[in-house]
Amino acid sequence: MEDYLVKALCYKGSIRAYVVCATETISEAQRRHDTWSSSTAALGRTMVGALLLGATLKGDDKLTVKIHGNGPAGSIIVDSDGSGNTKGYIRNPHVSLKLNKNGKIDVRGAVGNEGIFTVIKDLGLKETFSGQTPIVSGEIGEDFTYFMAVSEQIPSAVGLSVLVDTDETVRAAGGFMIQVMPGADEKTIDFIEQRLQEVPLISRLIDEGESPEGILERLLGKDEIEILEKMPVQFKCDCSKEKFATAIIAVGIDEINAMIEEDHGAEAVCQFCGNKYHYTEQELIDLRDEAIKNTQEN
Repeated sequence: MEDYLVKALCYKGSIRAYVVCATETISEAQRRHDTWSSSTAALGRTMVGALLLGATLKGDDKLTVKIHGNGPAGSIIVDSDGSGNTKGYIRNPHVSLKLNKNGKIDVRGAVGNEGIFTVIKDLGLKETFSGQTPIVSGEIGEDFTYFMAVSEQIPSAVGLSVLVDTDETVRAAGGFMIQVMPGADEKTIDFIEQRLQEVPLISRLIDEGESPEGILERLLGKDEIEILEKMPVQFKCDCSKEKFATAIIAVGIDEINAMIEEDHGAEAVCQFCGNKYHYTEQELIDLRDEAIKNTQEN
């Protein structure tokens, strides 16, 4: 199944809903970072959550989700935008813990149950908007839900799910976000809460071939859904040799001189996608000259 996200309004606009299938997107992250099961699930859930949050933005607007927990996986950082693009990395990709007491991948054990959950939004204005909440679960879905309620002031239900195969590959990944708007009646909310308790794991449904539209109907019923948009999603990194060159200039003349004299070149590696960019000695000399020029102008 192709990766895509659906946006919908339900129950006369009183409920907003987003459902995404992101199997290939999370598979790409797993391959690039060589993540093991617990890290794969933790990074994958964060990326799925970021895609769902990103779907609330306009096309070029961006957000970053940072999860700094006290578990062995370390920090998770994920970028997403309003066009369905995401990228991310986890500090320690090689975490594979025993299954938890429910027989599931132990994401809480990898992430930790204490720390900070941060969302930074870049809406194309002069300043970014940032919200922070404590980690309340470490399972990530519950942490997104808590963030939406406390920081965004929008009561939401967020479900994130990654199914990892025995060979460490990703079999299925996806999630949903349901938001309660002003005017939603208690009968509707009770109905949705009941459906949420009954629905299987989203990754299981995707693995069985269920579409995002089909999952939406399972969550909210068939009759009250108005599909607004169907948007492709993908792992996409915007790194480039030019961007890293700008970063090298920013480290300063002394640092660049050290690269030239000691290493006679440099290699930059993107944390998000693993792409490598090599700079020859002459390229570093040119970058140093530009750094000198910038210093003189300032």
